[in-house]
Amino acid sequence: MLVSYKWLQDYVDLTGVSPQELAEKITNSGIEVDGVQALNEGMKGLVVGHVLECERHPNADKLSKCLVDIGGEEPVQIICGAPNVAKGQKVIVAKVGAVLPGNFKIKRAKLRGEESNGMICSLQELGVESKLISKEFSDGIFVFPEDVTPGEEALEKINRDDQVLEFDLTPNRADCLSMIGVAYEVAAILDRDLKLPEPEVTESGEKASDYISVKVEAPEDNPLYVAKIIKNVKIGPSPLWMQGRLMAAGIRPHNNVVDITNYVLLEYGQPLHAFDYDRFGSKEVVIRRAKKGEKLTTLDEVTRELTEDHLVITNGKEPVALAGVMGGADSEVKSDTTTILLESAYFKGQTIRKASKDHGLRSEASSRFEKGVDPDRVRQAAERAAELLIKYAGGEVLEGSVEDNYLNIEPAVISISLEKINRIIGTNISMAEVEDIFRRLRFETVTDNDVITVTVPTRRGDITIEEDLIEEVARLYGYDRVPTTLPVSSSTPGYLTDYQRKRRAVRRFLQGAGLFQAITYSLTSPAKAGKLALETREPVKLAMPMSEDRSTLRMSLLPQLLEVVKYNLARQNDSVALYEAGTVFLSKGANVQPEEREHLAGAITGVVQENLWQGEKKTADFFVLKGILQGMFALLGLEDRVEYRQAVIEGMHPGRTAEIYLSGERIGFIGQVHPAVQKEYDIKETYVFELLLESVLRADTTPLQYTAIPRYPSITRDIALVVDKEIVAGELEKIITEAGGSLLKEVRIFDLYEGEKLENGKKSIAFSLKYYDPERTLTDEEVTKVHEQVLEKVKEKTGAVLRG
Repeated sequence: MLVSYKWLQDYVDLTGVSPQELAEKITNSGIEVDGVQALNEGMKGLVVGHVLECERHPNADKLSKCLVDIGGEEPVQIICGAPNVAKGQKVIVAKVGAVLPGNFKIKRAKLRGEESNGMICSLQELGVESKLISKEFSDGIFVFPEDVTPGEEALEKINRDDQVLEFDLTPNRADCLSMIGVAYEVAAILDRDLKLPEPEVTESGEKASDYISVKVEAPEDNPLYVAKIIKNVKIGPSPLWMQGRLMAAGIRPHNNVVDITNYVLLEYGQPLHAFDYDRFGSKEVVIRRAKKGEKLTTLDEVTRELTEDHLVITNGKEPVALAGVMGGADSEVKSDTTTILLESAYFKGQTIRKASKDHGLRSEASSRFEKGVDPDRVRQAAERAAELLIKYAGGEVLEGSVEDNYLNIEPAVISISLEKINRIIGTNISMAEVEDIFRRLRFETVTDNDVITVTVPTRRGDITIEEDLIEEVARLYGYDRVPTTLPVSSSTPGYLTDYQRKRRAVRRFLQGAGLFQAITYSLTSPAKAGKLALETREPVKLAMPMSEDRSTLRMSLLPQLLEVVKYNLARQNDSVALYEAGTVFLSKGANVQPEEREHLAGAITGVVQENLWQGEKKTADFFVLKGILQGMFALLGLEDRVEYRQAVIEGMHPGRTAEIYLSGERIGFIGQVHPAVQKEYDIKETYVFELLLESVLRADTTPLQYTAIPRYPSITRDIALVVDKEIVAGELEKIITEAGGSLLKEVRIFDLYEGEKLENGKKSIAFSLKYYDPERTLTDEEVTKVHEQVLEKVKEKTGAVLRG
């Protein structure tokens, strides 16, 4: 929002407050002012000139020789190249010695043999942007449309002696998208009187209702529509002061009627639209939703196809305007217009925003409707425009306004205690000070002991709750006056919970084992959401997904990890080792927040260890990955409670997959990805795991205990057991450990044999058993006794026999 300092003085006395000081005060009160621009910065020596004579330059076809009265004793000769210069015009003249923007100094010169004592200026040469200059003067010099006196200060006449404050408004402060709204704010900050326009409209004997009727068929989108009829208008340029104010605010002047509607928009924050009544096409205004496929040619000469989401102004038969956004070309005010149908309405912001976005039309009107206008100014703005149309367009306003009204917006009434205000801000403000702040804001108040009840005017739609009132008190009291205090509370040193500490330990261990951390999307496609999941349920789908590939919450980490493996392999990174600790989402039914579980997953492929100088190379396999997990469980003190059971899982290799159990509870799986899935992802032999990380980290563990180095020798016995192929090594190891009792300290597998020297369906598994007692030296007899118990128990439970 660009705010003219001179215009603002129409409403608030700014004596003693410079534009820069005012900008600082406004910024300190909560609305940021990005800067203050002096429109006449770097310019001097510009006066009004009267072209007494104008003739073609004798030596140049495109130049004119002009004799110009600039208020001095004698007129001066100026050579001008503008195509629109003519005798009798009042123009802007830069005298000899004048300075224009860019430090361009005007000197006496000779042009094609003729002396030139100054320059007749265009608005562009005075620093006005081309887009803000009316079409009449866009390609030539500026000509004063009013009678002015030669020698007068030209910049003052075109409002270029002004300074403009640029407000950086947040969306909630729509009240400051108008000069009156800014005036309310400045009057409150400075605690000065506020002078508002009081329109006085003299109406004719004819009634507006005889010329037009209004019917709103979409009251939820347009609860109030006001129409006025103004006859006998004369289209022409608007007064110079009005053009200057519009250009300072960033709006291009057109003609008196359009300029008045734009002026009132800036003054009241209420968009208006003027239709040519004779081109409107009927005597009724009907506001409705557009029909699918309807077309409208807007003022920018673009034909737009409408949908049922768009609100339109119609003449009962066809659209004549896109409500709140832009008018139609067929009913545009033109030079021969004599009768005006003036629209002032309250449109709902959501509807206007939709139309503005769909058609790529962002206008001053639409931006205000989107943020919300003051419903109490809809009629006021229409009256103000009618007053100006009488004064500056010679119009005759017909009696009354025609409207369709469904609007019912009451001022917000909020009560708050003084204790809460002071507690939240951290001050000790008295009730009298609070009442005075609301007086300055023009809010009505009623005080009852410690409670103040505030009636918020409709212009401040951003104030709806107690905290909004507290903010108003704080910013008007002054944020710089709020005392600086330290928080009073008991301090507690930060620490990690047991869960957080273990999670960090897991991450560090996996990184130390050579796995890189990956972070993948929680969103995936419906086809991949349940793949390789520990538990599958109905997928949780997004209501408004970015794409089909990111439409469903994942139930497993592995599909995304495999995508990362594929990405790396495709870029010639042949050896990949990754892990991810992340959340999966399991449905709990429709319209219920899904259950979130923390999982840990990993994937390895290619070479995991390579010693080139020794000619050693270790590629990824089941046991490499299992070894990493065993090391992690050992770190957490869980290795004795974890077991691996061969399993068949969809998407995994049937002979190289195991489920992982912790204290008898299934917590995950490990294995090779099925060759068909590897082909689908275009990856080579890959091994993966996925665990319920919460179950692992929340498992009870005993404190770490250290064992002294044995003082007495141990005895090692090796056994090779022949068993059925269906018997797994882990089952044998468990039986041996239980049978060995307290003397058996270590069981280790060191060989597996399957071959022609064994019966069909048999295999040989060799174990190394270590016995010792930390308190004494064991005898052979003691060890043999325990060892035989082990062999008997293995034979009893599995039918195993010693291999000869």
